[in-house]
Amino acid sequence: MFKTKKEQHVATPDQDRYTSGEVARIAGVSLRQLQWWDERNVVSPRQEGHRRVYLPQEVVEVSVIAELRRKGFSLQKIRRVLRFLQKDMGKRLSDAVASQSDIHLITDGKNIYLEDQPDRVIDVLKNAKQPMFLVCVTDQMKRFNSSSNRKPVKSEGGAASGAKSKIG
Repeated sequence: MFKTKKEQHVATPDQDRYTSGEVARIAGVSLRQLQWWDERNVVSPRQEGHRRVYLPQEVVEVSVIAELRRKGFSLQKIRRVLRFLQKDMGKRLSDAVASQSDIHLITDGKNIYLEDQPDRVIDVLKNAKQPMFLVCVTDQMKRFNSSSNRKPVKSEGGAASGAKSKIG
């Protein structure tokens, strides 16, 4: 069976572009690592002649993938995250790590989670169909503080609840 040449994306002149050397330096990976990830369609940059050219979101993706690899995550697990983002969320990894993003990538060093709503986190590596729900302590404190304008309840006994008794 013959391998077909993969589709080559051509960068447009008005886009910021980064060479493989720049991306390798930024992400702290080798040129061979970038080539290997391209060959396996982990992150596939555009082509200008025989050179790989990366767009800013691809540089971010490479950096995040490299950091996850340094944290001990296998490329297989990282690919599962990428597939989940693309198929189930319609997003790219760069969307998940963007500062203005409505989704966030979270890790504890063992698992990779995705927060797609302010109160919902999905364990991408286990069961993406079963989200975890969050309770934000600071939100509860704000709610309490905003309702704390009420007067304290008096005790039923004659003494005020905060009064000290004198021991003779």
